[in-house]
Order: sequence, then structure tokens, then C-alpha cells
Amino acid sequence: MQAEDKAQVTLTDLFDKCVAFTTADEVREAGIYPFFRPVQGPPGDEVIVDGKKCVMIGSNNYLGLVNHPKVKEAAAEAARTFGSGCTGSPFLNGTLDMHLELQDRLAKFLGTEAALVFSTGFQTNLGTISSLVGKNDVVVIDRQDHASIVDGCRLSFGKTLKFAHNDMADLDRVLTNARSNGLRGGILIVVDGVFSMEGDIVDLPGLVDIAERHGAHVMVDDAHAVGVLGKTGAGTAEHFDLRDRVDLTMGTFSKSFAAQGGYVAGKRSVIEYIKHFSRALIFSASITPTSVAAVLAALDIIETEPERREHLWNNARRMHKELRALGFNIGQTATPIVPIVIGGDMECFHFWKALYDNGVFTNPAISPAVPPGQAMIRTSYTATHTNEHLDRVLEVLAKVGREKGLIS
Repeated sequence: MQAEDKAQVTLTDLFDKCVAFTTADEVREAGIYPFFRPVQGPPGDEVIVDGKKCVMIGSNNYLGLVNHPKVKEAAAEAARTFGSGCTGSPFLNGTLDMHLELQDRLAKFLGTEAALVFSTGFQTNLGTISSLVGKNDVVVIDRQDHASIVDGCRLSFGKTLKFAHNDMADLDRVLTNARSNGLRGGILIVVDGVFSMEGDIVDLPGLVDIAERHGAHVMVDDAHAVGVLGKTGAGTAEHFDLRDRVDLTMGTFSKSFAAQGGYVAGKRSVIEYIKHFSRALIFSASITPTSVAAVLAALDIIETEPERREHLWNNARRMHKELRALGFNIGQTATPIVPIVIGGDMECFHFWKALYDNGVFTNPAISPAVPPGQAMIRTSYTATHTNEHLDRVLEVLAKVGREKGLIS
């Protein structure tokens, strides 16, 4: 009888969940599907999407360098000189002199002993966290941390604990509990410097005080902060004058640096360890010569043209002020990332479509990227947006906001 029961068990096919997933098709049929829209031509503050000219307020091109002549020419020259790729891992045959130059330049720019370059920012978090956090260790993260941080924790053999978003009292509670429950290893706290959806800045002064009290190390993800925050654009730790109290800083090249790749920077001994134990680094091809050259050129511009950050912040402050004056809920943003809280997912898609139909391209953010019921339109601004661009954006947002009953 037992054997007969086993024979009658129906196994679930691996692809059943794929067949059952119909949400995307339903949203497409409703004419409001916002994802994977092809951009025709170069990215910038104005783009052509599906043949429609739009003001782009959805990109992370914060300093407006993606089309800078010096950046493009540096990338082109690198391709002519070194070819299109490195054909190997940095651990073996894929390291070029220019990789070492970039790592030295980044360490100097960030005020650290050493830096290490990865092929993507996502890989940087995967490879750094998973190589450092072992089975007796704890990694503590903010509940709104980026998905790459979450996945890096999942790949580690340590225990992952979370604290309420930017809540230092809750962080202290979590660390106290970890220490009192027989923790045998070390603690790594990993937070976004600028939170990618909400646009708020981590309370780094409060965090490092708590971390030091509990003997924890601190890693800051500066993907949306490097080039934006700090006197020289070096990021969150520089912004708060806390560079000597942050152990590791990571970032991406796909935003202010107008290329692709990522980096982690810190003490030489720690970077040396990551170089030899990070599977995401050892088993991935090196960042391409074109990206390295583009980042080096972008770094030159960041260091010699501080007025770009001034323009960026002028634009960000204008949008903060005017969107709040219109009555939009933009949360606690303090950066060029400015969310417009909508609520439901479908309402967010309809709002996105109305903006798109009026020539403004934005990014809808729904759960799990944001908490359920907190779907938002994520807007972001650049150093090269003109007043005319922003005038048009505000006009369209006001029109659509009133039509949808979001503002009066």
C-alpha cells in the first residue's frame, strides 16, 4: 500500500510556475507595461523610446557623463588599442596595466589603502560579502538595502539579520541580541549610502557609533552616492567626514562614472583577501578595456569639474521644493533620486503610462523593490538637465497628478 501511494504522487514540473506567470501579459494587454522599453539612439536627458521623444528622468547618469566627448573617445581608443575584451579572469590572464591604474586611482580618490575592480556592481556585493562573512559570522543589513546586498548575504555562510530602515535604535537592538545569543564570529554591517529607491541618506554618524560600540565592521554601498555626495564626490563617508571610520566602500561604474563595472575599497589586507577568495571575481571575466578607459576619463572630469555636482544639486533642490509644493509625497529624499509615492502597483503603472504618453520617461518601482502598497514613480535628475527640461517635467507631473487625483 505504501509503495502504491508513492506511485500515485504527482510531481510538480519545474516550468509550471513559468506557465502560471501571466501578470506581465495581462499588464501588456492593458497597454501599461513599463519594462524593457527599447531606447533608440544614445542615452541622455532626451531620448527616443519606441519612436517617441521623451525627457529622461529615469536614468542614473547623475553627472551627465555618458555622452561626454572625452569619455567616449577614451573608450573608443581603448577598444582600438586593447580590443573588445580581456578574454579571462583578473585572477589569471585578464588583468591589464590599466586595471591596476584604475584601482590605484580609485583608492587615492576614495582615501583608502587599496581598491579592487569587479565586472559589475552587483558582482561586487556578491563577491565581497560572500567572501568575508563565514559560518560563525553575522551580517546585518537595512531592510531597504539593495538586492545585490541581500543576495550577497544569501551566498555567504553567515547568519543574516535585518534592522528597520535607517533606524539606529533598532540596529543597536539587533546587535545587542546578536552578541547576547552566543555569537562566536565577527559582525559586518552593510548599508546603502544613498538608498536607491527612496533617495534618503543613511544615518552614517549614528551607525558607526553603534558599530564601534559592538565591535562590528561597516561596509557602505555608494552606488548612488559616489560622484554625488561629498566635497570631492567621494561619497557618503566623505559627506559626513567619516572616511576613517568606514571599513569598506563599494560602488558601481554604471552611474556617475558612465560605464559598467564595480569596485570595493578599504584596507590593503582586506582587499588582498577578497582578491583571493571572492568567487565572483575569480570566476568572472575582467571588466572590459573600454569601461576601464571610460571610468578613468570620468574620474578626471569628476576631479577637475566640481561645478557638475553644483549643477546636479541645484536641479535636485529645485525638484524637491517644487514637487513638495505641488503636493506630491516624495518621502524623505535628500538626493537627486526623487520618488513620487503612488500606492498600488496597477495605479503606479497607469501613472507611468500617462507620463510616458506626455513625453516624460520615468521608472515605476513596485514590490518587492519597495514595500507593498508603497509603489512609486522613481525620478532622478542629472547635472545636464536644463531648466527647460525641468519646466516640462513639472508641467507634465502636475497635469497627470491632478488627472489621477494624486494632487489637487
